Amino acid sequence: MTREEIREILSKVKGRKILVVGDVMVDEYIWGKIERISPEAPIQVVDVQSENALLGGAANVVSNLTGLGARVYLAGVVGRDQKGEFLKERLQEQGVRTQGLVTDPGRPTSTKTRVMGQNQQLLRIDREYKAPLSGVSEDRLLQYVCRQVRDCDAVILSDYEKGVLTHGVLAGTIRSAREAKKIIVADPKGRDFSRYRGVTCLTPNRKEAEEACGWPVQSKRDILKAAKHLQKVLKSRACLITLGKDGMALLDRKDFTVIPTVAREVYDVSGAGDTVIAVFTLVASSGYDLATAAVLANTAAGIVVGKVGAAKATPQEILDYERDNLDASARKIFMLQDLQDKVRSIQKQGGKVVFTNGCFDLLHVGHIRYLQEARRLGDCLVVGLNSDSSVRRLKGKRRPLISQDERAHILSALDCVDYLVIFDELTPLNLLRRLKPDILVKGGDYKKSEVVGADLVESYGGRVALIPVVKGRSTSDIVKRIVERYGKHI
Repeated sequence: MTREEIREILSKVKGRKILVVGDVMVDEYIWGKIERISPEAPIQVVDVQSENALLGGAANVVSNLTGLGARVYLAGVVGRDQKGEFLKERLQEQGVRTQGLVTDPGRPTSTKTRVMGQNQQLLRIDREYKAPLSGVSEDRLLQYVCRQVRDCDAVILSDYEKGVLTHGVLAGTIRSAREAKKIIVADPKGRDFSRYRGVTCLTPNRKEAEEACGWPVQSKRDILKAAKHLQKVLKSRACLITLGKDGMALLDRKDFTVIPTVAREVYDVSGAGDTVIAVFTLVASSGYDLATAAVLANTAAGIVVGKVGAAKATPQEILDYERDNLDASARKIFMLQDLQDKVRSIQKQGGKVVFTNGCFDLLHVGHIRYLQEARRLGDCLVVGLNSDSSVRRLKGKRRPLISQDERAHILSALDCVDYLVIFDELTPLNLLRRLKPDILVKGGDYKKSEVVGADLVESYGGRVALIPVVKGRSTSDIVKRIVERYGKHI
């Protein structure tokens, strides 16, 4: 998946309406230093330095969705306590519709308190009530869900076995969503996955799949067998099994795909499943196939496991992460908006930006000397590369000889080229207006009056530089010599 495709997806998911039904909770963190052992018992003493609280469980799913621009409706249960008020306030700050958040005075708001020393989790304290919801709370929750589901694009069931997703709530939600023809994705718990029968897709992790199936899920064959079994039990379209360091596997009808992990460092896996189901559902609800949704969910999960605590992946982090995973030359190839920001940053720091453009079909020594000389004029060289369609309009239907992606990667491998952008127009005028380079470079076979954009560059204080070209070295000359030498044999 290219960076441009990811940007398009991230743009399209904004504003999608997602209904999240499940167990909301508060994740508390107590951070401290460890410098001694207690004289009272052989245990470490944590000197508390700070404390913070985050949205957890289904509320973390919500946080991941809002972070990507979704409009979220939440159905869950909190207690009549301080933690419940905290959850409501934080969710409302994110623009979440919380009318479906039922207050049950007979239950505390689920809270997990983690004691951290030197970034390591030492202890977790759970304060919660796991009994099934009362009939009154269940009815109130279902009334909201049935009323709201028709106005949403997809439904997420986020189950943490805290008693909210009872058989009645699951059955009622799935039935309403299916009648409304909505995508339903469930993150399951427990051994009896038949409770989720009718969902579009289930997203268990490896351990959960093993417990539900009753056999180890290790090899690729095991994974496929488990996915098929769960798909059959649930009568679902798909099953997405997350595999930790091994990535994830998707069975969509009969198509089976294993997606390798993209995580570089793993600090904390808590909340990774929340990120997966949020991104996967959001992308799928925007009209993309499930394989595309799984790939982007895998990338987002690779980001959040590199953070401590329940976390989310922002659109910019996803884009930056994809760029960081490219090879060195590919990282030089930018979309225009990103390149514009990069150029502004360089100029703010006093750097001079040099710009040139061309087709660069069949790179030769004349090109390389020209680009090296251009780079010496400033602090970085930006190359505008004509797209394939642009080259055809300029050079004829038989050109280019080399595709734009290949030309871009070859140019980016040169040390003298710092950044590259592909453009589809016949001239680089739009690039020059957006980038505003300090120096515009063209070959010495041009006169200044013939250089497209010269007046524009000089109008804002830039200048035009003409660099001598190596005579007899051009793509057209090379093609002509090949034809003369080999004729009909080429």
